[in-house]
Amino acid sequence: MSWYRSAVWFAKGLREYTRSGYESASKHFNPADLEVNLSGRSFLVTGANSGIGKATAKEIARRGGTVHLVCRNKERAEVAKGEIETETGNQNIFLHIVDISNPKEIWNFAEKFKNEHKLNVLINNAGCMVNNRELTEDGLEKNFATNTLGTYILTTALLPLLEKEADARVITVSSGGMLVQKLNISDLQSENGTFDGTMVYAQNKRQQVIMTEQWSKAHRNIHFSVMHPGWADTPAVRSSMPYFYQKMKDSLRTEAQGADTVVWLAVSSEATKLPSGLFFQDRQPVPTHLPLASTRSPPEDEEKLMEMLEELSQKFKSTSPG
Repeated sequence: MSWYRSAVWFAKGLREYTRSGYESASKHFNPADLEVNLSGRSFLVTGANSGIGKATAKEIARRGGTVHLVCRNKERAEVAKGEIETETGNQNIFLHIVDISNPKEIWNFAEKFKNEHKLNVLINNAGCMVNNRELTEDGLEKNFATNTLGTYILTTALLPLLEKEADARVITVSSGGMLVQKLNISDLQSENGTFDGTMVYAQNKRQQVIMTEQWSKAHRNIHFSVMHPGWADTPAVRSSMPYFYQKMKDSLRTEAQGADTVVWLAVSSEATKLPSGLFFQDRQPVPTHLPLASTRSPPEDEEKLMEMLEELSQKFKSTSPG
């Protein structure tokens, strides 16, 4: 069935995930949804120095929100911070240098952040697609460490801070690629079989959808959502998927178009009128499984994923200073 799933996903994507798909969907958007004053609200955006993360941070800053940029590369992050401040006139932009593939760094950052700041909205945007199997300094497969475990630890660590605020939200930037993957808890770090970076990334994105669904059940006073930005022209796409980029570059969405639903989920009152835990595309909830694709998992597997991530994350917390 994998060829069928892939073919359906690709055909669907050609229509919906490209720039023309966004332009068609946006005819039904209500511009008033984003006419909000975010003064006094605090937002944290990971992977915020380029692409969808930077575009999201910029739109929040334009509306007066306090924005915390969490980035790995200090030089690029400082350039992005300056650009956001200059373009928006908002000086409430704070920079934090954190490698989301390093669990100890995340735990330490979160503990410090909780003591110094408030937080209304967490936007998990940082991600990577490494096409050859690489291990981090902690012995973790790099895609899993960044996309899944890093997202899990940062969110888990900041939940107590979010719980204190009214209208708290968590948005995770996933991918439509997850539609071709069924959760596989037997090989979280891709140790078995041939390594395919694209499919590992898609598996991580399926894991993000399941994490969002599980968090929404456990934390009722926080609104969780996960979304697909469509196919956007970002530095990450150019570097990780060069063949795809060359074939599709004339049809890709802009970074701002890719970020639109992230911003909508983060700031609009309309978003929280919908149930927590849903998967979005172009401001609409969409199914998390293709018809006939056999990608649904037993509930016990989804619960087991959370248990495994919790157990793994705690190993790094216990070795952190303080």
